[in-house]
Amino acid sequence: MTLCLHRPRKMTNVLRRSHKLGVYGFLAAVCFIAGLILGRYEPVAVGGPFLILVLVGLVGTRESEVRTALRISQEQILEQEELTAELVVEADATVPCAEVSLCLPSGVTVEYVLPEQETGGLLWGCRIVVVRLPQGKERVIPLRIRGERWGIHELGPATVICRDYLGLVGREHISGKLAAVRIYPRPERLRAAIVPLEAQPFVGSRVSRRRGEGIEFADIRPYMPGDRLRRVNWHATTVKNSLFVNEQHPENNSDIVIFLDTFSEAGSDKESILTYAVRATAALARYYLTVRDRVGLVAFGGILRWLTPAAGEAQWYRIVEALLETESVLSFAWKDIEIVPRRALTPQALVIAISPLLDERTVQALLDIRRRGFDLVIVEVSPLEFVGDVKDPLADLALRLWRLQREAIRFRYEQAGVAVVQWDGKAPLAALVEGARTFRRSMHHVFV
Repeated sequence: MTLCLHRPRKMTNVLRRSHKLGVYGFLAAVCFIAGLILGRYEPVAVGGPFLILVLVGLVGTRESEVRTALRISQEQILEQEELTAELVVEADATVPCAEVSLCLPSGVTVEYVLPEQETGGLLWGCRIVVVRLPQGKERVIPLRIRGERWGIHELGPATVICRDYLGLVGREHISGKLAAVRIYPRPERLRAAIVPLEAQPFVGSRVSRRRGEGIEFADIRPYMPGDRLRRVNWHATTVKNSLFVNEQHPENNSDIVIFLDTFSEAGSDKESILTYAVRATAALARYYLTVRDRVGLVAFGGILRWLTPAAGEAQWYRIVEALLETESVLSFAWKDIEIVPRRALTPQALVIAISPLLDERTVQALLDIRRRGFDLVIVEVSPLEFVGDVKDPLADLALRLWRLQREAIRFRYEQAGVAVVQWDGKAPLAALVEGARTFRRSMHHVFV
């Protein structure tokens, strides 16, 4: 197994006294004061052992330097995948009892691969292990790290609490960030997607509506000077007693621009509007790149990010890297489609907008895109999934009015000939795609 080695890092050293040390000191003081007041030696004899324990705990604690490192098998994984890792702890002096824990962000979980007798309980919400650290020797703790949510996640800090034999005094060593892992969204496999209305003059896998050199039969027409003999339709020529040639549809590609709305966010760290939107973006981008279309990305929000349409495997990694850095940023500045570079929205491109339609800036920007003649489809990531139970009558009335407002927004888009499909983030994307295709057929669009 190949491990990505990160250099050991020194840790901050903080002295932590246990509650037992304070209790023992208090009991010793009470016994000695009681002996002085009563003038008897029995209370002093009772408090003597407690005083000895306190002195041993304060004097017998050795300060040691602790270093930690994290070795991970790979730095890129998909959601719901696991990677193996090794947490290496080394101390200058022998530590009889060391509590080791690794704090991770919410999108990552960890499991220690140790025998049951070596596994500890809970510490600040993180699982810990209790091990013995020999002097000058590395102690390797195997781990399994599972990626729960896409993003760039930093692993650490690691906390090591070194305790003495009596458990009275401990030194807490805290490291910084040890490593980083990139968790890519797992795209859903699609067999079909929304077909663009227009094709680009580049060779691809999509049959164009235009006629030219290709392999898909379009029609027959009379022979004209300059036509190639291999295009002659001999059957039609024999029937009509005149030369006829075949016409074909050329195989071109299309431009797909995925318009990702990052103005609004709702939900939790694990499941949210942005989480669903990013997964849908990854699935659609993967499919269109597979059929040799050119795919671009516009993240429209507090921070504008964009990628010009391109094809190939390299474009897929550019899109994924851009998605990993996507986040919802609060902004009160008015933004419209004018801030998007023109080369990001190429002519005759199919624009697929993934948005909860919660921000007026996004609603107006999409209407502007349609007014400019772009073929537009809107995937509405429904925020209703994140609305809890409403019991108050006034809150229920407000919710009903909000639903009516959202219906009015959808009606505006449908009047402009834009397909709006609702998605709760859990249904298969294939059903969403079919809903958009059905709407576009009902609008009497021509599909190939």
